[in-house]
Amino acid sequence: MKNTIYIFLLSISSLCFSQNSVIQSGPMVGYCEMKEAVIWLQTTKNVPVKIEYFTIDNPKEVFSSETYSTSKENGFTYHIILDKLQQGKKYKYNVFIENKKVVLPYETSFSSKKLWQWREDAPDFTVAFGSCNYVNEPEVDRPGKGYGSNHEIFGAIANKNPEIMIWGGDNMYLREVDWDSKIGIYYRNTHSRAIKEIQPLLAKTQNFAIWDDHDYGNNDSDRSFYNKYVTQKAFKDFWANKTYGSDASQNEGTYSTFNWGDAQFFMLDDRFFRSPNDRITGDHTMLGTVQFNWLIDALSSSTASFKIIVIGGQVLNSIGDSENYGHYPEEKAKILKEISDNKIKGVLFLTGDRHYAELAKLDRENTYSLYDWTVSPFTSGVAKEKETNPLKVPGSTFFVHNFGILSFSGNKENRQLKMTLFDKEGKELWNKIVLKKDLE
Repeated sequence: MKNTIYIFLLSISSLCFSQNSVIQSGPMVGYCEMKEAVIWLQTTKNVPVKIEYFTIDNPKEVFSSETYSTSKENGFTYHIILDKLQQGKKYKYNVFIENKKVVLPYETSFSSKKLWQWREDAPDFTVAFGSCNYVNEPEVDRPGKGYGSNHEIFGAIANKNPEIMIWGGDNMYLREVDWDSKIGIYYRNTHSRAIKEIQPLLAKTQNFAIWDDHDYGNNDSDRSFYNKYVTQKAFKDFWANKTYGSDASQNEGTYSTFNWGDAQFFMLDDRFFRSPNDRITGDHTMLGTVQFNWLIDALSSSTASFKIIVIGGQVLNSIGDSENYGHYPEEKAKILKEISDNKIKGVLFLTGDRHYAELAKLDRENTYSLYDWTVSPFTSGVAKEKETNPLKVPGSTFFVHNFGILSFSGNKENRQLKMTLFDKEGKELWNKIVLKKDLE
């Protein structure tokens, strides 16, 4: 009898291991609306996959997605739509491969968006943010000490239990062996996404992303990058944003927007349309005409208390010593003028790229001050302490691996945004509170 039980348990254990071994990375929670959400997953081969899910207050009522199949063409990635949601509920979910439940050692959950408008104050919520994640691969990395380290930072982020995670560019680093081919581009996305430290964060937090030069192409790449349509397709396959570009039929760029509570996030593409820094003739642009006009239209029509513009490089810094808006002074001046002329309230910038963290503040006449919070790096090499920014807020600069948390809280009359910077272990380094009324 004992042998029979042992064999049974062994067979169950082997089955679970077999199903787990088919998962390359994920599951990852993508966008979540009131009636729809998406779960992303990558497998090692083409297998039928589905998701079963239920609310935590009624676990006996189980819903199921359609069964999905995929192919090598999209890297065996799945975007599984869950379309039986109720607003304002927390859900648990399970992955099924070939109709067999996959047992995962971490929480798999998500929350649908709450219907609060015209009924109550906006909900309190938190958003994690950062940039620059390098995963070592010694065989193809440059000689010397590995450029990436301290990947336990993703566990520290997961422990903060943010509702949303925003990946601010350079979320992985294409190498010389990668960016010339589709197989290389998909390999690098797969390699960086599969690390064990990142999986618990992906599985229980909404994840949104922009890209910067290293997940778009080679270093400091611009619109001339010859494989940008391949990296664009990979970006769409490996992330689960709501949209990509203002007109999907044009297949141009990866910019998008989403909202949560009383905040709206504008996720910009600073690479696809970017003119070369050294080109003398022609237009000189970072965003391109279509994306620029889309941004000003979207900001002007937004009713959100906080309008967060997410872009790879710093915006307010006037020193053009790196990949920031200082290289495009005319367009930078134009975007700031449009924000002012259209009386757009509540704007803040979230940026990355620089391999250190700091807050910049631009005081403007007869209106509110603009902030640009740079949060970088997650795991990539830390910059040497020689960077300058004449607009930086004293005490806000840190040259360590770090991540940020944006906390939105308070009732309508006292709504505020708190920016808190943490180190790789989740210890607080610095914070700044900005009141809604100070952005009007």
